[in-house]
Amino acid sequence: MIKRSKKILSITLSMFFLLTGRLQNVYADDLNVNAISAIALDCDSKIVLYEKNAYTPIEIASTTKIITSLVAIKSGDLNKKITVSEKAASIRGSEIGLRKGEEITLKELLYGLMLRSGNDAAIAIAEGISGSVDEFSKLMNEYALEIGLLNSNFESPHGLDSANHYSTAYDLALLTSKAKEIPLFNDIVSSKDIDAKDYNFTRSYHNINKILWTLPGSTGVKTGSTGKAGKCLVTSVKIKDRDVIIVTLNCTPRWKETERISKYVEKNYEYRKLINKNDILQNISVKNGIKDVQMVSKRDIIIPVKNDESIEVKIKKPLYEVSAPVNLGDKIGRVEIYANNKLMFTEALVANNSVKRENMFKQRIHEIVNLITPNK
Repeated sequence: MIKRSKKILSITLSMFFLLTGRLQNVYADDLNVNAISAIALDCDSKIVLYEKNAYTPIEIASTTKIITSLVAIKSGDLNKKITVSEKAASIRGSEIGLRKGEEITLKELLYGLMLRSGNDAAIAIAEGISGSVDEFSKLMNEYALEIGLLNSNFESPHGLDSANHYSTAYDLALLTSKAKEIPLFNDIVSSKDIDAKDYNFTRSYHNINKILWTLPGSTGVKTGSTGKAGKCLVTSVKIKDRDVIIVTLNCTPRWKETERISKYVEKNYEYRKLINKNDILQNISVKNGIKDVQMVSKRDIIIPVKNDESIEVKIKKPLYEVSAPVNLGDKIGRVEIYANNKLMFTEALVANNSVKRENMFKQRIHEIVNLITPNK
């Protein structure tokens, strides 16, 4: 039986694919973006296609509302009506015009949050789900750690400037790639206009995110602007039928620079399928099992590659002896993708078949055969 507690030591098998292309974090000398911090991230593989100071903590303004919406979708009842408090109704900055005592559904608040960047909607969401901004901020930080945002800290659901509220371009891109897995999130951030009567909402909403109109293939996501953070923008865009996340922080020409990064990715990258879903990559013998187990990938592995550098794909199996029983879908081995001997992508492979344990009589026969058969 494969146990998760075992430390997996791997050896490289003789399976290599030599391809032209490049797969690595890009420090592009040929693209100078006018932003304090920026990144382009392939949504599926999480491979960085471009970056500038992308791992430096920085103020992020209302791009904070991406994680606010995810926590709300995860933790709240979309149909629940939330009563607007005085604190929510009186918050400064962008708002959707909530009034104290008004009742409004969580779902509508999410549209107001993301399309109009409503700070009043953010406070109402936080209080409606957790009772207070402080308690909701705890949920935000717990969720951030859960999904791997290691250089972020959130003090509010709206992102107005405060001493210890920050993230990085990389963390925001990673967060957005997670958000893209949620259909409702995609529906909200890609909407240009929402008519109240079509959704049974209290208000109609027009999206203030101009990137939806100016960048072909754009599907969202969120603007932001404060005195300390400057102009910020997180964008998702289809490039060659793949989702790419582009983040520009403290970037006055955020629309123009996002478009430049998008064009850079489109010009310099192509996507290649390196491994097909369910192709048998290796057979592994199973101790006390009735047959071998087959290693496969549970999905197509499609990687962005860049100009004339070689990529090496290595299929690795556990060094320790795999013992029966093995269950369909158990993690067993890995695929690793290298560029210039640098590991750029790795993912677990899984068992394509179950392997039952042999009965005790057959096990004893095999043990005896192994004892009397000379080693070759």
